[in-house]
Amino acid sequence: MVNLERMRLGLPDLGVGVGLRIPHYRHIFEHQPRVDWFEIISENFMVDGGMPIANLERFLSSYRLVQHGVSLSIGSTDPLDFDYLRRLKALLARVGSPWVSDHLCWTGAHGINLHDLLPLPYTDEAVRHVAARARVVQDFLEVRLALENVSSYLTFTASRMSEWEFLSAVAEEADCGILLDVNNVYVSSYNHGFDPEAYIDGVPHHRIVQFHLAGHTHQGAYILDTHSDHVVDAVWALYRRAVARAGDVSTLIEWDDDIPSFEVLAAEAEKARAIREEVARARAA
Repeated sequence: MVNLERMRLGLPDLGVGVGLRIPHYRHIFEHQPRVDWFEIISENFMVDGGMPIANLERFLSSYRLVQHGVSLSIGSTDPLDFDYLRRLKALLARVGSPWVSDHLCWTGAHGINLHDLLPLPYTDEAVRHVAARARVVQDFLEVRLALENVSSYLTFTASRMSEWEFLSAVAEEADCGILLDVNNVYVSSYNHGFDPEAYIDGVPHHRIVQFHLAGHTHQGAYILDTHSDHVVDAVWALYRRAVARAGDVSTLIEWDDDIPSFEVLAAEAEKARAIREEVARARAA
């Protein structure tokens, strides 16, 4: 029998979690809801003290936390920011996150942060550039790095491969993990006209250490990745396909705008849990 945990780079399946957001703090502290784990935005806690750290310690006393970043800018041509990486590593020492994730993108140039997750050209040169930087980051942090596919709204004429071929090539050359955002696969497939099932099938499943699921906003001609609504049926179907191919992988529900009650968010997590269990039963049969 295949040891899926070993195949997934030695990282555990934590079950189904949700993104930790401030509007839900009071509910979580008061009710201690049944959640397998929470994902935190690393940058929100890369501080020396104060209320963010006090809240973090409270959550750590009851829940497993995993760090997810938005500022690594792994695809930038600027030098890696080692001051940022040292602060990120210090937070890792506090949180004990089994891996750390960020986006396969660039967020600025010449020291200017554009505060957006910008896509890369899918070329061999970009693969080598990003993979080399990812290896440095992973070695420095001393935990596995997982890179997430981003939603995109433009493509480059210089690209010479599909997005999933690019993601796969970077992960293999860097020997890092993949955070497969299933909603982003769907969003980008609609915006650019590719087959989302080919994407799901085409990535190295043994490198997927985490899934993201979220809602989006359909604008007719294009879709925006807004994290502001329920996961749609088409994304649930892609998730079911991904779980069937990769096995049980830590899954996270994101909801960052028009944030609902915690009960609504938890219900989305239960949908993901039900799909995992359904696929496991089918596999066993």
